[in-house]
Amino acid sequence: MKPPRTLLPRPGAAPRAAVHLAAALLAAVSLAEALWHGVADRESACVFVLFIAFGEMLRLPECLPEERDPAPVGAAAALAYALLAPPSVTQAVAVVAVATLAGRIGHIARPRPGGRPTADHLARRVLSAGFIAVCCRPLTVPAPDAPGPGPWHVLTVIVVLLLAALADSVTGAVLSRSRTGRAFGPLLREELRGTTRMSSVTGSSGIVIALAVDAAGLFALPVFCVPLLLAQLAFRRYAAVRATYRQTIASLARATEVAGYTPQGHAHRVASLSLAVGRDMGLTGSDLTVLEYAALMHDIGQLALVDPVPDGATTRLSAAEQRRTALLGGAVVRQTGVDPRVAAVVESQAEPWTRQPRAARIVRAANAYDEMAQRAGGPGACLRALEDLRLGTAGTYAPDVVESLARVVLRDPAGAAAPVAGGATERGTIRSEPAPGWVTHG
Repeated sequence: MKPPRTLLPRPGAAPRAAVHLAAALLAAVSLAEALWHGVADRESACVFVLFIAFGEMLRLPECLPEERDPAPVGAAAALAYALLAPPSVTQAVAVVAVATLAGRIGHIARPRPGGRPTADHLARRVLSAGFIAVCCRPLTVPAPDAPGPGPWHVLTVIVVLLLAALADSVTGAVLSRSRTGRAFGPLLREELRGTTRMSSVTGSSGIVIALAVDAAGLFALPVFCVPLLLAQLAFRRYAAVRATYRQTIASLARATEVAGYTPQGHAHRVASLSLAVGRDMGLTGSDLTVLEYAALMHDIGQLALVDPVPDGATTRLSAAEQRRTALLGGAVVRQTGVDPRVAAVVESQAEPWTRQPRAARIVRAANAYDEMAQRAGGPGACLRALEDLRLGTAGTYAPDVVESLARVVLRDPAGAAAPVAGGATERGTIRSEPAPGWVTHG
């Protein structure tokens, strides 16, 4: 008889659970107080609930993971309501929590694979609303003969929003670290970078909406949400174009598999593993995009070979043939119009690792690992492949990349090294074939 399984949290889950618990307690206390004492200014509360929920339903596509807030319209409306500082801070939190949850019901009922965690999004939205409402509460306390909002008032609100964005970024980095196990520093940089995109538009729109509603009433809310809706529409079009472009790159990468030069799924496995190693080493933003494209097309130069290399293992070729294949691959990549750095990474695959850019070192190690693991097969294939890579760090592979690859692989050795029918892996850590709408990095 097998021993009973113990439901213990995995290592690193405690900070995430603490954030969720704090947000849940704040939302529960706020909702209880609102129900007990009643909701003041019910008309405004109902209108904001509708707009926040509507904005949550109009989320940005999941293929834009670098956007830290997937619902900019809902975020702007929630921010505006928190800035208006209703009769109590708890009412602001209660309204934002209820509206956000109502707008996310459809997403909770039909979760998408690889989508953003709903619990994390709810926790961040509730905590941000509470922070802003508490900080802005003194700014709205009526005083005899007090003048209207002036430049210092607006400047103070902007400072509060910057602090709230910083606190939200730290919270997001903590949640991501607990969920993925990645280093905190790169995650925090990603979160902070996300605030310069749609989040900056959301923050400025929230301030404008709050000032407009305070001056002109609730009719200003739909009027000032129109520019944000147009911006979100532009982001959706941008996401569609980028997804199409990435699918084109992925299809081009499969040319070597269709022609029989490389095993099925090799390019996507190398790209997935390279991205995981790149994130572990602290790469972010465009560097990850370059790494992904280079990993997908690193074998495209094999199409120039007269006879396919057995199992597509370019490491078996002579140094001159490897260099020729890499240069031809780089020439093909340059014709696709991608970032020139992608072609440089592909062209440097045959160079000594000391003369390679970091992305090329990662792709080279990931490519070798996949070839070794697929060739070894069976239980323990990943460990044997890692041992062979470590033995080659003296002159072939960068030691820091190999150690990072080992950390990534050992987090999920079964999913990284156990090939199944069709070239896919048993688990989702390192995938072979792209799922419908496949995107590995935004």
